[in-house]
Amino acid sequence: MTDAAAIRIALVDDDDLFRESLGLNLADEGYAVDSFDRGAPLLDHFAAGGTADIVLLDWRMPGMDGIDVLRQMRERGIDVPVIFLTVLSDQIYEEAALAGGALDFVEKSRSLSILLKRIGLILGGAKGGAEDSGAAALLRLGSLELRQEHSRAFWKDTRIDLTLTEFNIVSLMAAKPEQDVSYRQIYDLVHGKDFVAGFGPSGYRANVRAFIKRIRQKFRAADPAFDCIKNYPGFGYRWGTEAADGVAGPDRDDCDD
Repeated sequence: MTDAAAIRIALVDDDDLFRESLGLNLADEGYAVDSFDRGAPLLDHFAAGGTADIVLLDWRMPGMDGIDVLRQMRERGIDVPVIFLTVLSDQIYEEAALAGGALDFVEKSRSLSILLKRIGLILGGAKGGAEDSGAAALLRLGSLELRQEHSRAFWKDTRIDLTLTEFNIVSLMAAKPEQDVSYRQIYDLVHGKDFVAGFGPSGYRANVRAFIKRIRQKFRAADPAFDCIKNYPGFGYRWGTEAADGVAGPDRDDCDD
């Protein structure tokens, strides 16, 4: 589990009220927070020797938007993990953020607990330590390649722009090829063990199905024949063998119990 007291977060947002509110909430959780109202002061902070363990970066800002800030960070060799905070929910914006080198994309309307979970997942992986080196840092399974160090997925040498959550779901299934992974296991990975949401004891399944549908869409955008995520109706999913006929099978999500 991430030690919040040892973590420094750079929060960049031109909305003074939002920045102050989120900064106070993060400080209450034990994080050290440096706040910036635009991208330029953040870049000056790094240029002067300042540090951060993670950057929470607004998408829309005057002068220099979040994508430009991220691009300049990477050009200057600043490889700090970045989560975009935005009101823009369309997938095209998420894909642009991930393609630019961000690790995740969180809508501002989401609860603080969701953001904290994403921060914990990123920093937990980034600080995984030397024991996670070697084979564990790279997983190859057929046409799939998962680079754990940077949470990047490739399919037939084409990068698939997954969010950190989506990457972790794929990693969970790929680590157990041809073994069924339950809805609850996947949901716990996303939201934390024993988190309760949805209607009824199985209400969380719809949330998992939505994640799987988006992951399939992203792989099929690169390869229309992709068919490795198999559905076990009423239970969960598995990472299966690659289709031999070059034609993707139908999604079974609508048939789940």
